[in-house]
Amino acid sequence: MTASRTWSAWSCTVRLTVDDPAVLGAACGDLKALMDRVDKAASRFRPDSELSIVNNRAGALVPVSRLLVDLVDVSLVAGSMSGGAVDPTVGSALIAAGYDEDIEAVRRRFPQPTGDAKPVPGWQSVQLNRKLALLGVPKDSALDLGATAKAWTADRAALVLSKRYGCAVLVEIGGDLRAAGKPAEPWIITVAERAGDSGVLVSLAHGGLTTSTRTVRRWQTPTGYGHHVIDPRTGRPADGPWRTASVWAPTAVRANTFSTALVATGEAAVGRLTLAGHPARLVADDGEATELSGWPAASRAA
Repeated sequence: MTASRTWSAWSCTVRLTVDDPAVLGAACGDLKALMDRVDKAASRFRPDSELSIVNNRAGALVPVSRLLVDLVDVSLVAGSMSGGAVDPTVGSALIAAGYDEDIEAVRRRFPQPTGDAKPVPGWQSVQLNRKLALLGVPKDSALDLGATAKAWTADRAALVLSKRYGCAVLVEIGGDLRAAGKPAEPWIITVAERAGDSGVLVSLAHGGLTTSTRTVRRWQTPTGYGHHVIDPRTGRPADGPWRTASVWAPTAVRANTFSTALVATGEAAVGRLTLAGHPARLVADDGEATELSGWPAASRAA
């Protein structure tokens, strides 16, 4: 028997499912506590977060917590793995595009004015001293960990909760899912572009399944719609061939790295995905779907 609880946080839907109903309440409390710690460390929208302090002191090395060290480290690995398609230094570009506070507040400013595109310094420009826990970004730049921190939290929560409570766990934070433990039957997941939309069913027994899209976190501007997926090559919201990408990988972070890269840079990311061999489903602007590398059917576990 499984039990599930759903709530809203980080401007998205959070869902925790376990196959031992007796532990659901405690496990939900643990997940909320972890998300609170991550928010205090890495939110770009909290002036008191560690990340905001680092961004405000761009050009200097700033002491940070081990948690933020881990989160930034993951983002730099994603930058390297994706060939720069998933880059944590897009913060200034996001602000210039209009995404300068929580998405609900941005949408209320109608239409949202935008500035000129900002160059992206590149993930290699981030200074991270892991031993001393010091972090620095170049002057006139800002970090944004949105592409990896959510997935890292899903990974971390699923692994910790499964071990702590001795049960199978499925954590979903927005479009980032991570399964851990050994469920009696694979979880059946609806993969859709937006919450509540119809979608395709896949089965997930382990690992991460993520969906990145430019159709959800978007806002109206004087020239159309802006969105939160930045192409680091241009510093502007991506306009490649795919509006949405879903990817399975052994971890949510790895899956999200590829799904974000596909939306951000389009065809340029396909070669790396093919080499990695991760199943993917791509949705073009006209709604046509393309499935790659053995995208799982509902009757087969990923």
